Amino acid sequence: MLLHQNDALKKYVVSKLKKGWSPDSISGRMKEQELDFYASKRAIYEYLYSPYGQRYCKYILSHRYTRKKRKGKKIKRSLIPNRISIHDRPEEVNDKTEYGHYEGDTIVSGKKTGSTASLVTIYERKAMYIDAKKIASLSPAEYNPAVTHVFSKLLNTKSWTLDNGIENVKYEALQKDLGIKTYFCDPYSSWQKPGIENANKLIRRFIPKGSNINDYSDAFIRSKIMERNNTPRKALGYKTPNEVMRAQKLFKRKANKKSP
Repeated sequence: MLLHQNDALKKYVVSKLKKGWSPDSISGRMKEQELDFYASKRAIYEYLYSPYGQRYCKYILSHRYTRKKRKGKKIKRSLIPNRISIHDRPEEVNDKTEYGHYEGDTIVSGKKTGSTASLVTIYERKAMYIDAKKIASLSPAEYNPAVTHVFSKLLNTKSWTLDNGIENVKYEALQKDLGIKTYFCDPYSSWQKPGIENANKLIRRFIPKGSNINDYSDAFIRSKIMERNNTPRKALGYKTPNEVMRAQKLFKRKANKKSP
């Protein structure tokens, strides 16, 4: 061992350890002072954890007498198969230069209610149109038919952007049935789909956070969504989302009453 074989080096290191210096500080100071001897931080730890230096371990901050075992890195497994990242989304989606690109999300019941009832929500990025449908749970068996129903009203649907929730595990079946390209946000990055996040906040005005969504009827939810889509928006030149959607021929049929 380097320190065991060099008395001057060992004396220097031990004296600094007794003063409360860390092996990193000791190594750095030796290099700075350009002494006749030197030991790296790693060499000092090797000495301390060896039979020769065990008695000096009490002076290091951790008071460890053996090297800490490193846990092997776990291989991250993606819950969503064959997902395409939001970073691969075409510029016309990012820049909102064309219609037909959506964002999707869900709103869940409050934990204290014990309810699994949720809302499927979508948002057209350029027309600012929103829609929602109540489902019994976030299982793909409930979620996928609801998404199909929501999109059944629409024409020219080109893409939508989702998060990595368990409800999206079977997205490939939806993608095939609806003919819509699917992109996924980075994990824990809801800010990457700001349109739907804002739409959900609007919905939360009439379904407050913590509520049991089962307490709200389908008719009530539809009426409130209609109100939002018939509200003029400054970003749309004070047109309503419904007016823009109709002008762009994005409805298969009249999904809502005419705007006031």
